[in-house]
Amino acid sequence: MTGIRFRNPEVRISAALASAETAVQDPAVTLRTLLAMLGEQGLLVFCGVLAAPFLLPVTVTGMSTVLGLPMLLIGFAVMLSRVPWLPQRLLGHSLPAATVRGVLARVRGWAERFEHLMRPRLLALTGGPVINFVNGALVIVAVLLLMAPIPLVPFVNSLPALAIILLCFGMAERDGVVILIGYFVTLLSAVYVGGLVLLVFYAGMRHEEAFAVIRHWLN
Repeated sequence: MTGIRFRNPEVRISAALASAETAVQDPAVTLRTLLAMLGEQGLLVFCGVLAAPFLLPVTVTGMSTVLGLPMLLIGFAVMLSRVPWLPQRLLGHSLPAATVRGVLARVRGWAERFEHLMRPRLLALTGGPVINFVNGALVIVAVLLLMAPIPLVPFVNSLPALAIILLCFGMAERDGVVILIGYFVTLLSAVYVGGLVLLVFYAGMRHEEAFAVIRHWLN
């Protein structure tokens, strides 16, 4: 496990990404070096980016498992206040520098659009071993809700994905208000997805029947 520890970030997401983008040297950069450049903010932003596709009302079946696994690793990393464990062979894998800079630039542009809405406040919710454990646990809960095997139901992925984005970006920008909203959305997701799980599995209903019940409720 690497020695990089989570700290309260002192720079904005876009600034951290811009610094990493400038530091990437041709022709290639290893994943170990990239993680060291990005630090805790980069991991949190990466987790939020992985959750972003699920903001669509209905997502592709199986995508939650593929993208959910790395988000789980990041959630555990937040809990332990350390970057996630990765095999040495993977950490030594080289990535094309031009591609890495392109991805960092794209995510930086996205961050610049929204980070003006966030600012450091309620700092007790944004860092420290105890609160990192709580926040990481909630990220894991939200990811598990996102990965629940309930396809073709509106918002079953969107609500947990929104919770993940709020939690991760709130931690990255040290904004306790955003994190509090993330807590609420995580709770709302647990009620909604948990209710669907009860319908589908414990009531012995098929997915189509559960969808019909939810549609009736929404109407």
